[in-house]
Amino acid sequence: MGLTELDRAPGRSVEQSGVGASLVRARQLRVLGGHPWRDPHLDWAVDAVRDRRLRVGAHALAVSRVDPEVRSVRVEALSRAAVGFSRDVEALVAEDPTNPDLWLWLGRTRVEEAWRIRPEARARAVQAKSYTTYTKSMQSAREPLMRAASLWPDDPVPWEAMLWYALGLGLDREEKDALWLQASGRCPTLYGAHVARVVSLSPQWGGMTDEMFGFARTAAGMAPREDPRAALIPLAYFEYFVQERSGVIRGASSWFSPEERREVEAAARGWFEGHRLHPRTIEAHNLFGAAFHLADARRLARQHLLRTWGRPSSLPWTYLGGDEVNQFVKACRHLNVGTA
Repeated sequence: MGLTELDRAPGRSVEQSGVGASLVRARQLRVLGGHPWRDPHLDWAVDAVRDRRLRVGAHALAVSRVDPEVRSVRVEALSRAAVGFSRDVEALVAEDPTNPDLWLWLGRTRVEEAWRIRPEARARAVQAKSYTTYTKSMQSAREPLMRAASLWPDDPVPWEAMLWYALGLGLDREEKDALWLQASGRCPTLYGAHVARVVSLSPQWGGMTDEMFGFARTAAGMAPREDPRAALIPLAYFEYFVQERSGVIRGASSWFSPEERREVEAAARGWFEGHRLHPRTIEAHNLFGAAFHLADARRLARQHLLRTWGRPSSLPWTYLGGDEVNQFVKACRHLNVGTA
């Protein structure tokens, strides 16, 4: 599936870095779901894992130890690719039981497998058996994640995974706070851990709106210009809308008030993509692009969507319901960014 800009507005890119110009000139982008990164090695590893060639994934994790941001993206992607194959990961662990990469992969894969079978909240009363199965599946992730953490004490990524584990089991606030301190203490800027923290603080997961926005604003405000944590601002708004404005008409301009739109615009202006892409740059462009689309800021939305390179991420598009590719393509069509 290709992506073409049909309605180009004049002016410079959001970051004014010139990066977007090459995208406009290219005029065709392939839309590829489930790959929100610019990492050809990870593309290859994810496809290999889906074909049950898991040793390729294990190698991709092993070479990621030098960069926690890369490691975070890779374990998340490879674990989602390995859903249904956790026993194959277990077999790799049995061959090399002192390898922290494999324990981490096994634990995060179990987290992802559990999320896939999580019953809808409204159905729990009539699906007690299904919820018990889900709970047991999620609980099985704890031991491998803690083993990974013990084998490599400096690694923040097992603690990031534990944040999703805690969210899925509805652990109490003190436990969530303790896990956040473990992750942030090892890597204060880790984007994936910040996303998990915003979601954990959100009203739909038992948190408070003011605290969630306070955390997102503080983190974004402290981030260097090339740090994509600026995208925590639109993320917080999406979490807020899901809980507080669940009855909103799902159309452009119906989500964001003018004041809210201005805050997202300010966050986007403060983020400079830079020449060396952060591993989470594509995800950040998806968040800003979706937010501007729903705020009816068409030019800004197009600029950010073009910078996704046609690679939609699950957040934020799943907030709109359904498959992220379909929602991404729907937004592009609304903005006259054609798909073919």
